[in-house]
Amino acid sequence: MNQPLDAFWMPFTANRQFKQAPRLITRAQGMYYWDDQGRQILDGQAGLWCVNAGHGRPRIVQAIRDQAGELDFAPTFQMGHPKAFELAARLAAIAPAGMGKVFFSNSGSEAVETALKIALAYHRVRGDGARTRLIGRERGYHGVNFGGTSVGGIVGNRKLFGTLLGGVDHLRHTHDPARNAFSFGMPAHGAELADDLERLVALHDASTIAAVIVEPLAGSTGVLVPPVGYLQRLREICDRHGILLIFDEVITGFGRTGAPFGAQTFGVTPDLMTLAKGITNGCVPMGAVLAKNAIHDAFMQGDERMIEFAHGYTYSAHPLACAAALATLDTYAEEGLLTRGAELQEEFGRALHTLRGEPNVIDVRNLGLVGAVELAPVPGGPPQRAWRAFLDCWDNGLLVRTTGDIIALSPPLIIEREQIGFIVETLRAAIRKAA
Repeated sequence: MNQPLDAFWMPFTANRQFKQAPRLITRAQGMYYWDDQGRQILDGQAGLWCVNAGHGRPRIVQAIRDQAGELDFAPTFQMGHPKAFELAARLAAIAPAGMGKVFFSNSGSEAVETALKIALAYHRVRGDGARTRLIGRERGYHGVNFGGTSVGGIVGNRKLFGTLLGGVDHLRHTHDPARNAFSFGMPAHGAELADDLERLVALHDASTIAAVIVEPLAGSTGVLVPPVGYLQRLREICDRHGILLIFDEVITGFGRTGAPFGAQTFGVTPDLMTLAKGITNGCVPMGAVLAKNAIHDAFMQGDERMIEFAHGYTYSAHPLACAAALATLDTYAEEGLLTRGAELQEEFGRALHTLRGEPNVIDVRNLGLVGAVELAPVPGGPPQRAWRAFLDCWDNGLLVRTTGDIIALSPPLIIEREQIGFIVETLRAAIRKAA
């Protein structure tokens, strides 16, 4: 690569280390990337949890090209364009029953900010404006804006930024390796951890709490699968106290857990749901919030000439993003990808669990087409083993994701059985070398 690397301040990257030995991707197709040396690399993380239908899908590429030539931009403040309304209807059609309203943003982080603002404003327009407190969860990830960082619970993402938003508290996380290590699918133990919300209700009083936000399956922190019954109990407690429940489905949406959305996989319907990533197969930035009809309808009062919800983005429902999303939904539907994770869960999970017993493997977790291998930390230092395994996988033609001592996998939903085998065996060799 001839151009200098210094100017790009890279996100979530060890910049100094990277620029000494850069890993540069130059093209992609199907299940694979190619680097600047011409090496083929199997994409074991679907881009960044987002390329669910694989790379370079012709229908999506053509839709973006056609849209750029027909309508490159249109504002959605006080006007609209047809594809925005078409996409909203298509999303509502595959959403859990009753979640029929869609508010568009440009990323998962913005979708979270939007959902939090909707929750606060909803209580206010109903005359319950004392409900201002937001509850997140330890080890939760909800993007990088101030609201999402505040309700998030990953220490490394919070510690540089001061006190963040006030009026925020956190539930305990659900990771319980002492009881649930090497669970296949949903762990058996831990539903009672949802009762931690009752502790926060007792501390703050329910009349002050607006919403609870959780990932149905926590992805970025290392694939923490919810215990059996946990989300149902959380839903029941929220209902009992008039608290809105928000699911952050930026990662779990669009087939990752074996259904269109995690809410359907786990049988729990939230009040608000954040989407992004797979909504456009990662091709054009886009996010969205799905809302229950009753929440939307609470805002539709007063003078009809007045703006009901003073929020939005210049690029909300951008024409290129809408075109990409519509073509993505067509691709998912034509190839049955939104349920393929359920079809391959058994084979993917069994293959992944063969890593039990490898050096320093202390847990393996899976659900749908997402999985994680947790390695024992090196005493007295920063995480090392997972990072060494990541580098070795890259050198041997496989891209995985690491967070701390955890290796996470979320391959495109088009993965074939022999590619599952390649992932697991390449990872096995890397784990052995990282020991």
